[in-house]
Amino acid sequence: MIAAASASARYCGRVWECRYFWLALVRMDLRNRYRRSALGMGWSLLNPLLMTGVLCVVFGAFFDRPLAWYAPYVLMGLSFWNYLVACVHHGCHSLHVGEPYIRHYPAPMAIYPLRTSLAAAVHLMVGVSAAIILAAGWRGGALAPSLPMIVPGLLLTLLVGWSLATLLAFAWAYFPDAGHLCEVGLSILFYMTPIIYPPDLVKIPLLQAATSFNPFAALASMLRAPILDGRWPDPIAFLVAAIWTLALCLAAAMTLSRFEKKVVFQL
Repeated sequence: MIAAASASARYCGRVWECRYFWLALVRMDLRNRYRRSALGMGWSLLNPLLMTGVLCVVFGAFFDRPLAWYAPYVLMGLSFWNYLVACVHHGCHSLHVGEPYIRHYPAPMAIYPLRTSLAAAVHLMVGVSAAIILAAGWRGGALAPSLPMIVPGLLLTLLVGWSLATLLAFAWAYFPDAGHLCEVGLSILFYMTPIIYPPDLVKIPLLQAATSFNPFAALASMLRAPILDGRWPDPIAFLVAAIWTLALCLAAAMTLSRFEKKVVFQL
């Protein structure tokens, strides 16, 4: 156990030593995505804002929630979900996209899924900032003291995205259909996760259990609680999110340890 922890620490140190490289890759991805775009980064906010408006019109009265509460609730949920979708979708191809660098620069393989998750995290922060502004308009100055409470949720969300991108990068290298399976799985998980509906509306015991132990539901709750309710995240949600995050990080570390030196032959 101590040896494994020491090896993980050394590996993380190597990733940190390459920080200028993977930060440059993230900047390049963002520049290429919005090159010659009139709105630039604003496009990353336009979709969740439009979807939030549509959902507020369609479901706001149906769910019997005030618009001032439901709008930031949905915007926060959609921003979080879009981050996960980006990590899964682009994470599948992260090693393939980074193949030219992999063959010429002996850097840790984890930096290529990290590149994906960090680029997606930039868009997540844009959405979260917009949700904070909406909530601030509702709660006024009472929002400021609760803002630091969102940091644990953001850190766990980033680790989950990085771990998922890592696992799926290696899965796609050996089994290209993994990307298609993930699309189907995400479609199902979207409706099992309270992204657009409040969790207290779920009355079926089986769905309640699925929501309670759903890591994505726990992470979304950790992001929403400080902004919408001005309180620390629920301890149960934090425990569920922390356990799942640790499990995914360990799985990603084991995958890197076993396949990092072999995966280049699959690219």
